[in-house]
Amino acid sequence: MNSKRPLFIGTLLLLQLLTGCTGVLESTVEPRAALTATPTEIQQGEEVTFDARASDAIEGVITEYSWDFGDGTEATTITGFTSHQFLKSGQFNVRLTVTNDQGGTDSTTVLVRVNGAPQINLSIPEVVRSGDIIQLDASNTVDPEGGPMKFVWDLNYLEDSDGDGDTRNDIDSTEPQTLLMTNTSGLYTGSLTIDDGQGGIVTEVFEINVSARQFNIEWKERVLEQTWSEYLDEGEEWTEEILPGQQGRILSFEAVLELENDIVQPYDNFSLVVSIPGDGFNEEAETEGGNVTQSENAKATIIATDLNPKGLDEIIEADSEEMVLRAILDRRGQNFGQNPWALFVHAIQTNPDSVVEFLPDPDPGNDWTLTLRIVIHEPVITEIAFE
Repeated sequence: MNSKRPLFIGTLLLLQLLTGCTGVLESTVEPRAALTATPTEIQQGEEVTFDARASDAIEGVITEYSWDFGDGTEATTITGFTSHQFLKSGQFNVRLTVTNDQGGTDSTTVLVRVNGAPQINLSIPEVVRSGDIIQLDASNTVDPEGGPMKFVWDLNYLEDSDGDGDTRNDIDSTEPQTLLMTNTSGLYTGSLTIDDGQGGIVTEVFEINVSARQFNIEWKERVLEQTWSEYLDEGEEWTEEILPGQQGRILSFEAVLELENDIVQPYDNFSLVVSIPGDGFNEEAETEGGNVTQSENAKATIIATDLNPKGLDEIIEADSEEMVLRAILDRRGQNFGQNPWALFVHAIQTNPDSVVEFLPDPDPGNDWTLTLRIVIHEPVITEIAFE
């Protein structure tokens, strides 16, 4: 019996050694994580592709890829390839954790830099009327990275200010604030583009509804009077062009040509012509002798009445006071006399003539005076303030 005791003890020790070796064989084998990102520098809103297919399970296979994109978004895939869109700007440590079928894990990270586009803050007046100078203000625009920004304004998509045939690529201003002239009412469309110099470019299209102005029209009657005095020899002619219809609506006129009294009778014979070719008006009158005993001068008179109806008080919408004036004076059937007028004075005959051909003419010419009195209905235009 005593000879078997050492054999029992040896067997017991061998079993203990084998048990220890089994524990070593059953320990977990960790995988090795590998990660690449393409690209690593992007603009806000762009995607990055992540490739972890170079990760090694060491033993067995990788069963899970866990992604933490650093922007609050996580994902789990069974393949080592994915992509992610970064909607925020900043620097993000993207962490990959791989797990093999033995339960082993390993992690690695890659840094992704996301450049934030400038955040446009554009201020435009709410109420704009034709003729206003609008201030467009983008000075409160910010760049997430705080870098310098380049401003490019195309103020009007209907105008090609650089003459290249494209109305939407003009550079009308490069300042954070700019001014836009409005000459007419209607919709003005333009754009502001801001570049942060790091690939962050953003464009905002703006629309400005420009309203017409309101004007109150009242009428008053006024008399315009103009006088010309000249001297004409027999056979000569004087002419003058005027535009009296630019100031108001012509109601009537009276033109009087008066000759200086002749010491010797008979009276001289002059003619007066008032012509408005654009309206088909042409009237002529010759001087007639006045009362000799009362020393009245020879005269020629042309009178025209009821040329236009009187204006009515009203309110008109237009882009400017000048447009209102033209609109109300050029109305069909109410615009007589808006075209140029021509006045003619012709010395037809000065009397008496010399009875002997070679002797000087005792009355070679005469002094004359032309007086033109025009009654107009003149508009008083007052702009009405918007409430």
